[in-house]
Amino acid sequence: MSTNAFGDITLNNLLYSCVAEKKRSNEQFVHEHTFGFMMAGETLLYTPDTRTIPEGAIGLIRRNQLVKAVKVPPPGGMFRSISIFLPQDLLRRYSAENKITAGGPYTGDPLVALPKDAFLEAYFNSLLPYFNRPAYLSKALSDLKTKEAIELLLQHNYQLKDLLFDFSEPHKIDLEAFMQQNYMFNVPVSRFAQLTGRSVAGFKRDFEKIFKAPPGQWLTQKRLSEAYYLLKEKGRKPSDVYLDVGFENLSHFSFAFKKTYGVAPSLL
Repeated sequence: MSTNAFGDITLNNLLYSCVAEKKRSNEQFVHEHTFGFMMAGETLLYTPDTRTIPEGAIGLIRRNQLVKAVKVPPPGGMFRSISIFLPQDLLRRYSAENKITAGGPYTGDPLVALPKDAFLEAYFNSLLPYFNRPAYLSKALSDLKTKEAIELLLQHNYQLKDLLFDFSEPHKIDLEAFMQQNYMFNVPVSRFAQLTGRSVAGFKRDFEKIFKAPPGQWLTQKRLSEAYYLLKEKGRKPSDVYLDVGFENLSHFSFAFKKTYGVAPSLL
């Protein structure tokens, strides 16, 4: 294993990405706070707003976020980024040991861009050798590097404690508005339930009251309707559309589209 390998390399809670061509990320949900450095190229983030994370950017993404990411290499070069995930159990221990707590539920931007900082950049560079020699990264050392990241973030901006140490779970929110805004994310119903502050049973019950259809049925029809608009009115190609609207693969999308509209998406 080396830092020259293409694709994603994961070591404990560290992630190194290195790709030669534009590539979509498979994961669409941020499970843990993620501290990252864009080493080369840029990332397009859809949250569902579109943001461009440029080369050289350092930032922090709050956990429990729906995010689509597209990795874009620089002209003639390789996309390279490194991230460290900050697990809740370690953050809880750090909070208790250092007597640092959040001032309340975090309500700021879930994507925090950090100004360029020599110490933060040097920290990420210190992680790179482990991807060449993964045997050196024991669990204990991984925890130490994670604590170092937390310490550096707090030294950089102490108010980040309100994001890092907010251990509250999503509260009950407007389900209709949330689903209309986030239907294109390909995550399980259980994840939609969590993010709207409901049990799965409560989510399904509230969903059917609002939309008069089960979640799976509504999601499929909503995604197909958006795909039809993009194909018919915007002239997009099926291969460019199916992932954008939340389908997992092109064949399933084509089958569902033809079943609903009586024509293959490629013929619109």
